[in-house]
Amino acid sequence: MAGKRIEALLRKAADRARAYPKLTSLCLGVLAACGFPPLGLWPLTLIAVAGFALLLFWSVNWKSAAAAGWFFGLGHFTLANNWIATAFTYQEEMPVLLGWAAVPLLSLYLAVYPAVAAVGAKLVARGAGFPAFGTAFAGSWILSEWLRSWVFTGFAWDPLGLAFLGGFEEPGIASILPSVGTYGLSGLLIVAAVLITVLLSRRAWLGTAGIIAVITAGMHFPFQHTFVPRVEGTLPFTLVQPDTRQENLNDPSQYEAQFLRTAMLTRKAEDTGKRLVLWPESGVPDYLRDGYPQRYYNQMTAGGDPAFARFRIGRVVDEGGLLLTGAVDLEIKDGRAYGARNAVTAIDENGTIVAGYDKAHLVPYGEYLALRWLLEPLGATRLVAGTIDFLPGPGPQTLDLGDWGQAGIQICYEIVFSGDVTDPENRPDYIFNPSNDGWFGAWGPPQHLAQARMRAIEEGLPVLRSTTTGISAVIDANGVVRQHIPMHRASRLDGLVPPANSPTLFSRWGNMLPLAWAMLLLALSVLQTSLVARRGLRS
Repeated sequence: MAGKRIEALLRKAADRARAYPKLTSLCLGVLAACGFPPLGLWPLTLIAVAGFALLLFWSVNWKSAAAAGWFFGLGHFTLANNWIATAFTYQEEMPVLLGWAAVPLLSLYLAVYPAVAAVGAKLVARGAGFPAFGTAFAGSWILSEWLRSWVFTGFAWDPLGLAFLGGFEEPGIASILPSVGTYGLSGLLIVAAVLITVLLSRRAWLGTAGIIAVITAGMHFPFQHTFVPRVEGTLPFTLVQPDTRQENLNDPSQYEAQFLRTAMLTRKAEDTGKRLVLWPESGVPDYLRDGYPQRYYNQMTAGGDPAFARFRIGRVVDEGGLLLTGAVDLEIKDGRAYGARNAVTAIDENGTIVAGYDKAHLVPYGEYLALRWLLEPLGATRLVAGTIDFLPGPGPQTLDLGDWGQAGIQICYEIVFSGDVTDPENRPDYIFNPSNDGWFGAWGPPQHLAQARMRAIEEGLPVLRSTTTGISAVIDANGVVRQHIPMHRASRLDGLVPPANSPTLFSRWGNMLPLAWAMLLLALSVLQTSLVARRGLRS
């Protein structure tokens, strides 16, 4: 009786969904985003994806599939990226209302990628049954997420597989990232949703319950603590979160207080000898490099003297210390700054700059104004303070810091780009991810941290995140958060940098790995479709 009732409810829901495919797709997209942090309601993502796959299967042609995919994406990205609207509350030159308009406007573009996945599945599995269609949809979705990560500089935020990342202590099904990659994990989520739907349609209640039990166990069973021994590193660190609020970050009257608060949090508790000190993006309000016109240094807190700025930082770092901090460098031509660099600078105990890294993946409209020639006359500005654009660096690099190890650097938003966070020819010992998450309300920081955890698992490398106001964290190479500081708290973390795992399959192959999984899924769909067609001819 219970099975018949469930079947009747499912049929009734299906009839209503088919009557309003666009509205249904929009709602399913919103529901799917509920599986992401901070909500973490991953069963809702599975349900939404299953319903969306069925809706696409029922669509009469590729055009109706494209429309359904686009509406799904519109709802999905509008909720998932709602944190973007908060950034506009810190920009006086643009109205806050524009932020709430910006989120759906961005989603109008991002929704193209689910539409592409929908069309791809419809064309590949034309005339096939739902299992073959679902397999093609999973392969097409992998390709669409990969495209989204680099087309027009890319916006890789919140891949669908993020819903399969577990809690701080257990990475969940995302533990398989070294074998499938982030985009491959998204495809696997779709395969799981389709499999559950197929079993339900065949009234295989026991099989359905079994699959759900396996997924639930994969999300919540403490595999890491049960089967993976915890290994400690050897490099001591001090990681600082100064709780610098976004409304004060660019206020010159606050610069000295910001530096002193960060310095006080950094002071050695005892004579521990060698240690790595980590400060966030925007961690230093001063220009640290020589050679700029004096008028730029006059804005500094260190008496307008970059040498003194470095010296006092060296005193804070203390004997045996090396600091990695976010800073801003300038590009000067003809006595004026024509560009800036969002940089990480390494400074030793003597105040000497020993290494540096420039951010490569810049945030459009955040760190540079795209189409400046058109938009600036219309009153558009960057969300980051200043009038000159930031310039991109060369890409992933490994800094040789001697006794302090081989450091990979990814500044803020860069950490979300799967397969593009390390130099494959020079594998680092750890990744430092300084960030300013003060822009992004309640949803952005937990999503940012979650994606940093995915990079740790994929690459088999620890990730250390120092942020202005949270969430700062130490993530080991298995994606376990060993320590963290919540949002809106000034504090520090001390410990040993977790060791790296052996190079993973993903670290060797990069996104060729999920692309191979996409090709396999598409090939399986074609094979299933051809077998069904042959059976039809024989009958």
